[in-house]
Amino acid sequence: MPASPEPIREVSGIGPGDLSDEILGATQPLVLRGLAAGWPMVRAARASDRAGCDYLRSHYQGATVGAMLGGADAGGRFFYNEAMDGFNFQPVHVKLSGVLDEIEAKREMDPAPTIYVGSTTIDTCLPGFRAHNDLDLGGRDALASIWIGNRTRIAAHYDVPDNVAVVAAGRRRFTLFPPEQLKNLYIGPLDFNPAGQAISLVDFQQPDFEKFPRFAEALRHAQVAELEAGDAIFIPSMWWHHIEAQSPFNVLVNYWWRSTPDYIDTPTGTLMAAFLTLRELPPAQRKAWQEIFRHYVFEADAETAAHIPPHARGVLSPLTADGARALRGHLLKKLNR
Repeated sequence: MPASPEPIREVSGIGPGDLSDEILGATQPLVLRGLAAGWPMVRAARASDRAGCDYLRSHYQGATVGAMLGGADAGGRFFYNEAMDGFNFQPVHVKLSGVLDEIEAKREMDPAPTIYVGSTTIDTCLPGFRAHNDLDLGGRDALASIWIGNRTRIAAHYDVPDNVAVVAAGRRRFTLFPPEQLKNLYIGPLDFNPAGQAISLVDFQQPDFEKFPRFAEALRHAQVAELEAGDAIFIPSMWWHHIEAQSPFNVLVNYWWRSTPDYIDTPTGTLMAAFLTLRELPPAQRKAWQEIFRHYVFEADAETAAHIPPHARGVLSPLTADGARALRGHLLKKLNR
């Protein structure tokens, strides 16, 4: 039998202004129990789904949002179609008020058609919401987004930024895996996926261990948490996470930030460039390049370029905004040859 996931370590007794650098710089996930219990949005949602919807409406000023519509037969799972040449949902742009009306109208249906508003900038969609429903992240320049829907299942994926996610309405189950479980999660296409991030092809509700036998090993390293309205979770950069919204009405507020300056690009571009430049090389050459990357990137330290005069180190110097701009221009010329 596959192993049962371990519970994610919990921190309790802290509020929206108590998030320390130790918490926000952690390399392991943390459940922040009751972190946002005092938010007006949370109090309204705990009173009733209708009150929660009405609270969102009180800040809504007519903005259009991107949403995904799935049939009841999908069981809330946003995924590929059977042929994997498309998806099992329809992307639409709609008024948020219409989304809330649809959630309320389908509340008693089980299974219900799935509707999901993902990663929508709060300040654009719900101006004034953050004045009373927000976290103090110690000066970090975070992107604050809101996610709204009914019962949904979001396949395991990773995000480059660190993430604090607050359950503002409903219940959610989070299942997390450390980055090194990549090979055991059976990840789908990198450049064709439902929402911009590569996802696990395993159905977590009904895992097929004959088709995906290594998923049993992934479960040995999994961590899980059940969150109610007012609870939050810290998800470190690059941790795989599967999210299941378990209530007829669910709202998540999340904050993404990177610990590096804005002028440092996402490593995803490096991975894509590696397919273009490295993957098809003969094995001996790939191994040589592996050593070059180890020396200059993954194990680089103060000694790496110490034998070169500082003024002559070029790209081996610490990266600055000007240096990043020049390097980006150099790479664009190479790619556009």
